[in-house]
Amino acid sequence: MSLPSEQNWLIVFNLLTDLNKKGYDIPKGINPELGLIRSSISSYKKDPYHPDLINSLAKAEMSLNSIQETLLELASQEGEEYVDKWLGLFKDAMHGKEVFEFPKSRSTFIVNTPPGLTTGRITLKKALAEERVQEIAEWNGLIIEFEDDVTVDLHGDKEDLKTGLKEMGSFFLE
Repeated sequence: MSLPSEQNWLIVFNLLTDLNKKGYDIPKGINPELGLIRSSISSYKKDPYHPDLINSLAKAEMSLNSIQETLLELASQEGEEYVDKWLGLFKDAMHGKEVFEFPKSRSTFIVNTPPGLTTGRITLKKALAEERVQEIAEWNGLIIEFEDDVTVDLHGDKEDLKTGLKEMGSFFLE
């Protein structure tokens, strides 16, 4: 589900990117602020009933509106037609349309890691024989879990994990 504030964020982000490509001098605080706004929106989506997150989203939306205003001022230098294009996208988002789609994130978190152990994850370019990874893991006293054909979670003592990962370094070249 996409929230209107998410769509506004995406439109602002795309406008910022376009203005940047056109050579406009973007105020320094905008990029970090957009990152904070994105975090607030994501947090809210995880628990939309938490009062602190509701307040955080409201503040994020006010900041987003301020950034939108700043960028549209810059965009006005490109002409009325250019501004109208972006205003149309904002209007569509207000009406609940999905104007832009968030790219799917490849990042995931390792869950259920054994307590007291250091954890690492490697993602290979292509699948490789499990025996090769298991052999290195056994030599170094590591616990391994295959998430899929190319993603391996490793758990163990910090130094053993470092050694095991170094030995697996050649797998990244394959």
